Amino acid sequence: MLHELPVLSASDAQPAATRYDEVPHDFQLDYDAARSEAQVLSDGFGRQHTYLRISLVERCNLRCRYCMPEEDPEWTPDAQILTTEEVIRLARLFVEEGVTKIRLTGGEPLLRRDIETITEGIGPLPGLETLALTTNGLLLPKKFDRLQRAGLNLLNISLDTLRPDRFEQVTQRRGFDLVLAAIDEALARGYEPLKINCVVMRGVNDDEATDFVAWTEDKPLEVRFIEFMPFDGNRWDDTHLVPYQELIERIRQRFPLVRQQDGPNDTSKTYRVPGFTGTVGFITSMTDPFCEGCNRLRITADGNLKVCLFGRAEVSLRDALRDGASDDDLRGIISAAVGRKHARHAGMYTLAQMENRPMITIGG
Repeated sequence: MLHELPVLSASDAQPAATRYDEVPHDFQLDYDAARSEAQVLSDGFGRQHTYLRISLVERCNLRCRYCMPEEDPEWTPDAQILTTEEVIRLARLFVEEGVTKIRLTGGEPLLRRDIETITEGIGPLPGLETLALTTNGLLLPKKFDRLQRAGLNLLNISLDTLRPDRFEQVTQRRGFDLVLAAIDEALARGYEPLKINCVVMRGVNDDEATDFVAWTEDKPLEVRFIEFMPFDGNRWDDTHLVPYQELIERIRQRFPLVRQQDGPNDTSKTYRVPGFTGTVGFITSMTDPFCEGCNRLRITADGNLKVCLFGRAEVSLRDALRDGASDDDLRGIISAAVGRKHARHAGMYTLAQMENRPMITIGG
């Protein structure tokens, strides 16, 4: 028998079941009924989910505060992480149901030894338009050739500071020059725009916003300023949050910013300095959520489906796979989970008081 966990959003008042608790024995998943009411990846608010983020590994070779708890989390044993074949099978199933974009994340996904094999298995899937990767870039040059040949056509590199000394403070590791080298190589290989993810924290790196904007003058970069979000163990509070509107006002003291046209599912509010090659964006998850246009689903490295980044409850696709689930069984589990997705997350102050995973074990 296949077991499904309750699917709740962060706005639910009651605590969610632990990740691997079973629902009551009288629960029956009616796959045919679920299919008759809506498509597998469509929720109750009419949102069609065409974007899947798959975390490949929980660990990272950096220790950024906003992602990694001060104390190491309880890492999932290797045997409970999705295998190469399981990742590729799930990717295929989601693409068959309408996903057109898959992003591989972590932790640091390039720590996964089979990253090239996974990419080669996903890249050729019929109907997949975008295969993306989010990485800190440290290991990228060594793996670039096979990844690009496999179809990797969109790249996000995380970099929270343009100062070498501050890089070590933020990440607690060395490697600033390696990240810059990876960025240069990605641009040389034609990744345009190359997205740079920058989590902004007051008193840490918020004084560098205009430096990042200046970086887009002659480079086809899309620097994306991300509001600091609460996750277990990252010591979030609103004194470290820099609202995007404040950041825009600061930038406009030095550069004019002109709003660009964003798509209905874009998470970033995009601006350009007239005459500059690149753009800057603001991911406003806390102060101006974009839940209404959310088309994203997540699979964690240990195989759990999260329909909302901030949702606490999860559905174990791994357990279903290892129990012998057919593709139709999996479609039914996924459809039921997506169908229960809530309209919005609960708001930053409520989220800060709720249990969720550390960001590193969810997937960036």
